[in-house]
Amino acid sequence: MGNSQGKLSSPDYPVNLNQFRLLRVVGKGAFGKVRIVERKDTGLTFALKYIRKDEVVRSESVRNIIRERRMLEHLNHPFLCNLRYSFQDMEYIYIVVDLMNGGDLRFHISRKCFTEEAIRFWMAELACALHYIHGQGIVHRDVKPDNILLDSEGHVHLADFNVASDFKPSKPLTSRSGTMAYLAPEVFQGGGYLSNVDWWSLGVTFYECIYSKRPFDGRSHNSLSEAIMRTQPKYYVTNPAVTVPCLHALSALLEKDPTKRIGAMNFESFTTHAFFAPIDFDALERKEIEPVFVPSSDKTNFDATYDLEELLLEEAPSGGMFSFFSRKKGRERSPKPSERGVLGKEGARVVISG
Repeated sequence: MGNSQGKLSSPDYPVNLNQFRLLRVVGKGAFGKVRIVERKDTGLTFALKYIRKDEVVRSESVRNIIRERRMLEHLNHPFLCNLRYSFQDMEYIYIVVDLMNGGDLRFHISRKCFTEEAIRFWMAELACALHYIHGQGIVHRDVKPDNILLDSEGHVHLADFNVASDFKPSKPLTSRSGTMAYLAPEVFQGGGYLSNVDWWSLGVTFYECIYSKRPFDGRSHNSLSEAIMRTQPKYYVTNPAVTVPCLHALSALLEKDPTKRIGAMNFESFTTHAFFAPIDFDALERKEIEPVFVPSSDKTNFDATYDLEELLLEEAPSGGMFSFFSRKKGRERSPKPSERGVLGKEGARVVISG
């Protein structure tokens, strides 16, 4: 079981890999993997992201890794995957974050359909996370189901700041960073962009949760970018039908003009929208509203392929020379045991026509 957020504190002792038991692999990134680890002294579990230094250097991504770590050190929010420790040895950089053992959103939406109520809850929590990081001068740039993790109680957490960037309103960003299908139209138009792109990506994720497909597609990068810039998404007839407020919210997030996009205009434009207005966002951010969907505690919420791959290829870090740097963030606390081990309300949504 993962750990709840702790109060910030300064590092008081060096941390290294020898202090953790390496458990199963639960994810894979461009430069390494993510696995569950357990502190030997406390028994608390975390997620360990280990990144191969040679791959980072080869791909000229050193600045990205350093930037991600620096950002995580300064962020702390109920709906983020918060940093707890970071250190390195001769082969790897290690980043230890809160464990979210409910799996990622991609895992869940690829296996079943969910009610509007459940999806609205996820989008609202993610909106709180985006509002927070934008207030810290950070744009995520890769909001998608793969980077949205569920904890054991069903709350969502935004993860993976690998392509995130600091931004200033006076100096728009111009690079095409992120995942192609989730990039906003203004990214392709070349005139620069700010944090408004994250609200578009949230809209693409929202659409994918509703329809189990993305709103735009193309056989090549060019055709996909043209579709994103020039075409309107299709809103399919489904059974049960998608409600009008939900359709309007989707359309308002997938607004090609960033000055008219909800969330991008201001946070109130999101919270007061008819679809999200029933939610008390202050209570939501305090985690006082019970999640609609709770991941099963009886079965794994991760793809077993990653663990098998690790066994076959023997890629696990072994630990070596440590303490090049070490950082502890947050006070450890034992998690509350989840009292809910069953699935929440679900509903099948079937596309009837398109």
